[in-house]
Amino acid sequence: MNHTTIQPIGSYGRNLNFTSSAESVNTTNGLQSSISEAMDHAISGITIIILFITMVSLGCTMEIEKIKAHIRKPKGVAIAAAAQFGIMPLTAFSLGKVFQLGPIEAVTVLICGCCPGGNLSNIFSLALNGDMNLSIVMTTCSTVLALGMMPLLLYLYCQGFSNLENAVPYGGITIALVLTLIPCGIGIALNHWVPRWSKYIIKGGLSILLIATVAIAVMSGITVGTTVWVVLSPELMTAAALMPLIGYILGYVMAAIFRHNEQCRRTIAVETGCQNIQLCSTILKVAFAPEVIGPLYLFPLIYIIFQAGEALLFVFIYRCYQKFKPTAEEKSLYLEVNNGAAVVKAAQV
Repeated sequence: MNHTTIQPIGSYGRNLNFTSSAESVNTTNGLQSSISEAMDHAISGITIIILFITMVSLGCTMEIEKIKAHIRKPKGVAIAAAAQFGIMPLTAFSLGKVFQLGPIEAVTVLICGCCPGGNLSNIFSLALNGDMNLSIVMTTCSTVLALGMMPLLLYLYCQGFSNLENAVPYGGITIALVLTLIPCGIGIALNHWVPRWSKYIIKGGLSILLIATVAIAVMSGITVGTTVWVVLSPELMTAAALMPLIGYILGYVMAAIFRHNEQCRRTIAVETGCQNIQLCSTILKVAFAPEVIGPLYLFPLIYIIFQAGEALLFVFIYRCYQKFKPTAEEKSLYLEVNNGAAVVKAAQV
């Protein structure tokens, strides 16, 4: 996969010249360089494995008949896709401008914002009693549409930043997107032909995903060292916190404007704010050279913490609302009591 050669310029009054281990060490610490290089290759390999497992598991949640049903009535999917590829890329672009991010930082945030939906949105849709068929089909369609939409959106929004003409490796991103469709197709086929395997694949995939994520976090800490503070800068942390929140809110508002029912509104809100972080991390780690991306490939890990935390907050609020709101029977009883009281008052008069 071809690597871009842009040299990143930081947004905090200093250059972020990330250099690879082999270039920055002398002969006295050559062993350390070899270890760092091996770690870097290991992280890239594990990242690709995580993406493969995630997409197979995602495919195992999809049913061909349900996909066909939503394709025959595409209104919900069309609105949801418009929210996914309209709201989030624009949000990422706006945050990059507001916080005056440097070129490579802006590209990182843009790639995150332009990614399709992931299977985490399906979990939160279920927790919010959303339309699971719409959630799964929207994730499927956004994954397929990303093949064309993601490179196009990146090209268009990169025009709004200086020094980004050669920053995005479109070829590498397109190859990564194509490769995501293969494991997703495998998952759909398995769910169609041997559906009894699906639940085991999903559970096993989740376990492997958690273990691999911890492994990546540990190895990344060893590899990037103190430069990890670049990812933990106030600007990037705030961008990571605001992106999913804005996506959730505007996704819900957009669904309400088009008069979807409450179940669909919650689903579209979650699908809009949740990105396929595994895909984003893979693109940043594999499509960019190490000396270009530096520790910024860890940005999706920061993003997913806010993405999941904010979604869990909405789930908590929704559950509390469901618990304390009056039931249909209570409302009926309330109306009967009020009507009875009105009749008594009328008789007294």
